Amino acid sequence: MDVMVELRAVTKRFGAFHAVSEVDLQIRAGEFITLLGPSGCGKTTLLRMISGFETPSSGAVLLEGKDVTHEPPYRRDVNQVFQSYALFPHMTVQENIGFGLRMKKVPRAEIDERVRAAVAMVSLGGMEQRKPSQLSGGQRQRVALARAIVCRPKVLLLDEPLSALDAKLRHAMQVELKELQKKLGITFVFVTHDQEEALTMSDRIAVINKGRIEQLGDASQIYHRPKTTFVASFIGQANILRATVLSRSGERARVQLDGGLELLVNAEHLAGGTGSTLVSIRPEKIALRKEPQGAPENRFEARVEDELFKGATDQLRLRTDAGLVLTAVVANESSGQAALHVGDRVFCHLHPDDIVIVHEG
Repeated sequence: MDVMVELRAVTKRFGAFHAVSEVDLQIRAGEFITLLGPSGCGKTTLLRMISGFETPSSGAVLLEGKDVTHEPPYRRDVNQVFQSYALFPHMTVQENIGFGLRMKKVPRAEIDERVRAAVAMVSLGGMEQRKPSQLSGGQRQRVALARAIVCRPKVLLLDEPLSALDAKLRHAMQVELKELQKKLGITFVFVTHDQEEALTMSDRIAVINKGRIEQLGDASQIYHRPKTTFVASFIGQANILRATVLSRSGERARVQLDGGLELLVNAEHLAGGTGSTLVSIRPEKIALRKEPQGAPENRFEARVEDELFKGATDQLRLRTDAGLVLTAVVANESSGQAALHVGDRVFCHLHPDDIVIVHEG
C-alpha cells in the first residue's frame, strides 16, 4: 500500500524538553491510524508537525514522498479538526462549511454543490442556516468535520474531536466517523487518550509514551500482545507480574512467578533465553471454576478475597496460597459461569498465549 505520510527521525524540543524523540512512522494511504497516549506524551505535537503548525527540531516530514518539513500549513494537502471545533460564531452552518473553499476562490456554483454534498454526508440537512450557538455539541462537531472534508484533503488530522461530547453521543460518533472515513477513503490521523476509542475505530494504533512510539500495530496486537508494561497497563487492565524464565522452547517459555508458581507462557517478546522478566495477564483471560477441569498445565488454586460488581461483569481479587494477588474479570452470573463470592476457593486456568512476556516501559 502507498505511503501517504512519513515521519523520519522526527524530534521536537521546547528548550531542554524533548516533546518528541526520534519518531519514525509510515502512515498508509486511506488508513485510519490513531496516536494514543496520556496527556503530555507528544501525540498532539506529532499531529501539529504533520499539519505544519510546528516545525521539527530535527528529522523530516513527507507527504506522498515529498519533503514538506518546512512548508507552511496552507501548502500541505491536509486539513485539521480541532478539539474546540473552531467554528465562526457569526457564520451559518453553510457559510462555515464553505469558508475554506471561498478562501481558495473556488467558483460559487462549485462551492454550493460541494457544501450540499458535505452537509448530506454528515447528516445536517435542514440546518444550513443555523448559527453554531443554535446547534448541539454533536451537530457542531459534524459542521467542523464537513468544513474539513469539503476541501477534499488527502489527509485529515483529528485532535481529540470527541472529547467534549457526552459518553452516549461519543460512542455514536465513533461509529459515524469510521463509516465516514471508509466512504471518503481519506487518510485519517486521529489523536486521543481514550483507549476504547482507539481500539474501536483504528486500522492501526501507535501507542506513545514520553515522546516515543512504544508499539505500533492493529487493535488485536496492541491489546493481546503488548510489548511493554506501559502498553499492557495503559490499554485496559493487566496483571503485571515479576517472573524468572526457567527454560524456552520456540514461542513458549516456562517461568516461575514470585511464590513458586510455574507457568507456560508466550515468549514472543522474550529477547534472551533465561533470567528475570515480567509477564502480563489480562484479567478476563483467567478462567475460574469451582472444580478442576481440563489439563493441569497452568492451573492453580486461589481464594476470592474481594468482589466488585460492575454490571455485566464482576471484578475479583484473587490470592493464591503463596500470596500471589491477581485481578480477574468474569461474566456476572451467566449461564456458563457460576456465581463467585468472597471466601470461595476457585481453580484458575490460563492458556499460555494469554500470558505475555513484556519489557519494562
